Amino acid sequence: MTQDIKFLIDLLQILERDERLLKAPVKVLKKKTSDPFRILVGSVISTRTKDEVTAQAVERLFKRISGPEDLLKMSDEEISKIIYPCGFYRNKSKILKKLAEALVSHYGGKVPDNREDLLRLPGVGRKVANIVLSRAYGKKAIAVDTHVHRISNRLGIVSTETPEETEKALENIVPDEWHSKFNELLVAFGQTICRPVRPRCDECHIGEFCPKRGVKFGKKWIE
Repeated sequence: MTQDIKFLIDLLQILERDERLLKAPVKVLKKKTSDPFRILVGSVISTRTKDEVTAQAVERLFKRISGPEDLLKMSDEEISKIIYPCGFYRNKSKILKKLAEALVSHYGGKVPDNREDLLRLPGVGRKVANIVLSRAYGKKAIAVDTHVHRISNRLGIVSTETPEETEKALENIVPDEWHSKFNELLVAFGQTICRPVRPRCDECHIGEFCPKRGVKFGKKWIE
């Protein structure tokens, strides 16, 4: 094991023990369900939307539905009203209907457990596919969203410009046994401590190891 990988594992183990992360929206949602369909829908809704808004929208939607068949019975307008004010909520309502139709027509209403089939679904890219694989099925996959991309660079784990570059870099660095946990840990960390604006560096358990790349301190923390 190289020194860099040992350093990364040490950081991940510290985050895994940090009980404050249990209050993060991503952790709260996971406690409520490991249902692949709910995770898939939540991941689609989350694009360009704040974590708290996503969590509330998913909660409202799943009071009305339990599976893709229920979603097909709803109109685009109904779905839009439920998931508002998520970003691009009208477009997302149409995508969710197409997604439900594809699941029912081609997969018997079940969410696929492999990347190839997930990527065939409407509105599903690599990030969403990897979230489903890692959170719902516990498979080797690193989902790179804005939290993971930002924090991986802030910690100096990678030096990349895009989430796509970050995913490729992390796949070569993160040990296999951490792939399924990596996104959830960093998202929870980003939602509670290592926030985009005004990160709580003075309360961070890995602050002494962090180079704080991209963070400047003036009147307020800015990215």
